[in-house]
Amino acid sequence: MSLSFSPWQMFLDAGPVVRGVMTILAMASLVTWTIFIAKTIELQRLRSRLKKSEITLEDAETPDIGEEWTRTGSGSGIAHAMVMAAEVERQRSQDIPGDREGIKERIVLHLERLEAAEGRRLMRGTGVLATIGATSPFVGLFGTVWGIMSSFTGIAAAHATSLAVVAPGIAEALLATALGLVAAIPAVVIYNHLARQTAACRACVADLTSLVMRLVSRDLARGISGGKVLRFGRDTLAAAE
Repeated sequence: MSLSFSPWQMFLDAGPVVRGVMTILAMASLVTWTIFIAKTIELQRLRSRLKKSEITLEDAETPDIGEEWTRTGSGSGIAHAMVMAAEVERQRSQDIPGDREGIKERIVLHLERLEAAEGRRLMRGTGVLATIGATSPFVGLFGTVWGIMSSFTGIAAAHATSLAVVAPGIAEALLATALGLVAAIPAVVIYNHLARQTAACRACVADLTSLVMRLVSRDLARGISGGKVLRFGRDTLAAAE
């Protein structure tokens, strides 16, 4: 009777430990491709929204207009959060006379925190890929070593040294190493690909920071806020003549 050396048959004929290792590696590979599809769609949509937000802020004349357009348009939520953060800081600093440079500095600090938080959110989920890429070969090697040990133990128990006796067990064990590589190589490639895509999105977020600061700087230089003159001190807003 001829032996079947198809991957599925070798999986079924493998011992419980080797079979468990191969199941774990197959699940890791499934997780890798799931993350790849989900993150690719997420980053593509986000990048499109970030581009729209850039165009919106480019066309805005004041932070108030930028806030309204990013709130009602189809842009990115981070753009609206940045404009809102700038507006809130300006409102809180109205009682500090002649502190335009201080306002800019505090707004920059707040925007940098938002930018860093967005960068962490973009990388969410990709750490699993790094773990899979680093550990899968060793998990597969463990399954191979265990399978070969079991094969040699069976040879000793059967008192037979024929290659036909040991070959199936060794083949099943080596399949675990192959599955480890199948899980690890795509995980590393996909992780690097997503890292590049994330870096591109973070660059777009940095551009939004610059655009928001340009609006704030322009508005402070004019001394205008929402069509009213911004007076620093106890007097808040007076209508412009």
